[in-house]
Formats: sequence, C-alpha cells, structure tokens
Amino acid sequence: MEISHIEHIGIAVENLQEAIAYYEEKLGLKCYSIEEVPDQKVRTAFFKVGQTKVELLESTDPEGPIGRFIAKKGPGLHHLAFAVDQVDAALQTVEERGVQLIDKTSRRGAENLRIGFLHPKSTFGTLTELCGKE
Repeated sequence: MEISHIEHIGIAVENLQEAIAYYEEKLGLKCYSIEEVPDQKVRTAFFKVGQTKVELLESTDPEGPIGRFIAKKGPGLHHLAFAVDQVDAALQTVEERGVQLIDKTSRRGAENLRIGFLHPKSTFGTLTELCGKE
C-alpha cells in the first residue's frame, strides 16, 4: 500500500450553500462540483487547493452519518482522506496491521471514487478515509 497524497479533507456543515459562500467569497476558492450521494445521506461540494480538495458535507437526513456527527460534535472537521491505488487492497493491508475498519470492502463515494473508512478508535481519533479511482 502506498499513499500518494491527501486526497481531500472532509468538513461537516449544517448549511451547504452558506458554507460554499464562505469559501468562495471570503477565501476566494471556487466550488467546482456539488453532488448528492444518496446511500451516504449527504450532499457534497468540492474545492481544489493545489493537489488537495476540501469536501463540504451536508446531511440530507438527520439519521445519516453526517447528521449524527453534527448532532454529537457540531460542524467541523469530519475526516481526512488519503489517495491510494487500490482501495480494497489498502483496506486489507491496514487491517492486517491491526487497524479497525468501518468498511471491509470499498464502496462508491462522491466523484465516483472507491472509498473505505478506518475507525477513529484505531487512528488516534481521526476518521480516516482511503480512496482511489479503481
């Protein structure tokens, strides 16, 4: 398994349009994509900063992962995503190294990427995502 770069930083927000306005009007970034991922009960907006992206996440259901996160912790940093070539192989490798997984196999995420999450109990409290185009 080789991590090539930080793919994106996920930030949970209560209102996607207000958050987009902040990133565009205050920071001068440009939102290049808004997408709904129904099975994850989330709407996303992406900004490119160098090779890394910022992903804003707005819940479409209070019982979805982002809705529960915001209810428990409030808006803010949700996860850190690393780019790998083969997500399923990377998940297997980290599990063999003793990392607790949320996803044993990859699934489809935003931007048509394959994604898999590592449990924060094994990653010093940071929800970690492995993602790739495979």
